[in-house]
Amino acid sequence: MFEFYMNHILTIITFLPLLGAIFLLFVPRERESFHRNFTLALTLAVFILSLPVFFQFDASSAAFQFEEKADWFPSLGISYHLGVDGISLLMVMLTTFLTPIVILSSWTAITRRVKEYMIVFLMLETGMLGVFLALDLFLFYIFWEGMLIPMYFIIGVWGGPRRIYAAIKFFLYTMFGGVLMLVAILTLYFLHAKQFGFYTFDYTQLNQLLLSSKAQMWLFLAFALAFAIKVPMFPFHTWLPDAHVEAPTGGSVILAGILLKMGTYGFLRFCLPFFPNASHDFIGLISILAVIGIIYGALVSMVQPDLKKLVAFSSVSHLGFVMLGIFALNTIAVQGSIIQMVNHGLSTGALFLIVGMIYERRHTRMIADFGGLAKQMPIFVTFFMIITLSSIGLPGLNGFIGEFLILLGTFKAHKIYAILAATGIIFAAVYMLWMFQRVNFGPLDKPENEKLQDLNWREIATLVPIVLFCFWIGWYSKTFLGKTEASVEQLLQNVKAKQERIISLEQAMGSGQVKWVLNQVSEE
Repeated sequence: MFEFYMNHILTIITFLPLLGAIFLLFVPRERESFHRNFTLALTLAVFILSLPVFFQFDASSAAFQFEEKADWFPSLGISYHLGVDGISLLMVMLTTFLTPIVILSSWTAITRRVKEYMIVFLMLETGMLGVFLALDLFLFYIFWEGMLIPMYFIIGVWGGPRRIYAAIKFFLYTMFGGVLMLVAILTLYFLHAKQFGFYTFDYTQLNQLLLSSKAQMWLFLAFALAFAIKVPMFPFHTWLPDAHVEAPTGGSVILAGILLKMGTYGFLRFCLPFFPNASHDFIGLISILAVIGIIYGALVSMVQPDLKKLVAFSSVSHLGFVMLGIFALNTIAVQGSIIQMVNHGLSTGALFLIVGMIYERRHTRMIADFGGLAKQMPIFVTFFMIITLSSIGLPGLNGFIGEFLILLGTFKAHKIYAILAATGIIFAAVYMLWMFQRVNFGPLDKPENEKLQDLNWREIATLVPIVLFCFWIGWYSKTFLGKTEASVEQLLQNVKAKQERIISLEQAMGSGQVKWVLNQVSEE
């Protein structure tokens, strides 16, 4: 039984939430307690079942592990192919870790259509895990587009006053990018058949495709636009504040914690290995946009009167660091980007939880409506302080190691970008500490704040696991960095080798000859 489980572990953890959602369809809507308890138990079970993926993962190997592959539509070259490597491992674990926390945080925040809320969240978990695990591009695209539907409903049904506007804006932005990516995927599909003689959507097969620099440029742009919107990078970020502000707390946590990482993950998984020459050519543009996003996000956060909007714009700044590290194209910076993806999911996710907790009590998110909460809610403020310091990168907490590695690796590659990006850390300290001071200190001079109750046991239980991981990563990041090193080094080596080979082939064929697919030469 255990052998069967280990042979199909990725399928089990991916589709167990979907099976749970189907089961809940047949449970009467009136049984709200059952819906909550069942969903929490199921998502906790998925997290526990996913632990062997982490602990039995061979950190010395750069190959895909726990692979599952079966023909799906063999005549079309479509297969059911799942696998995990060091680049996707931490994203899978972050997804299974955050989902039960989100369900627990929604216990009292969601009071209407509880059944439907739990169903769409279970569907969303399946979609998110599928994106990180799929190694067939047809399957990947199904998960990529499929997860938009539950997120659309989470914002549109359980969101704030402008929820319909925010949901439609979120859906249109991401759908537009997805359609362009689909065109690029189909182009790769046909070009692979032209070069190798058979059709396939398999990731490992498509990764062997040799494309001219011109072909890479156009295909890179199609993939990169889809991923840049999802990150979101400046100037494609305008959907994010609306989605965050209008989404319920659980939706904001999962949006910041997981969905935004699919964009940065896409750059690592597809853009760099598929289009190495184009990735190198666009280093300058991507790095400049990343630095602009870092500084712009921080400056806009400084002037926000709304707590939730401040945290939302801070995501633009934090994820700018991730993009900067990815396109530094060295092991230190890319590893820093991967761990920073995890750090942002923990820290920003926790900030949205904290904002949601105070909103449930006061029904306002305006910073000016608070003050002096440290006297009234000491437990709440303690958690708030730890997460705030984590977000600004205090040494000893998780945010420090990610930003340090990114800046160190970027400084080795492009000094000016690293220097400019470092100003974002200073700005982050300004807006986060100023916000923390205005909310939690000063006189307790508003009657509404004098009646506030401190955190209950359920709310403490949602924050404690995140805080523990913030300290764990801050003090002993090797546990997580060690899992990514081999895969990152192999990725960068392959990118460099493929880039050099394509350049040599183009030179051998003559600069005047423009081809979308390079002919196989020599021993091949």
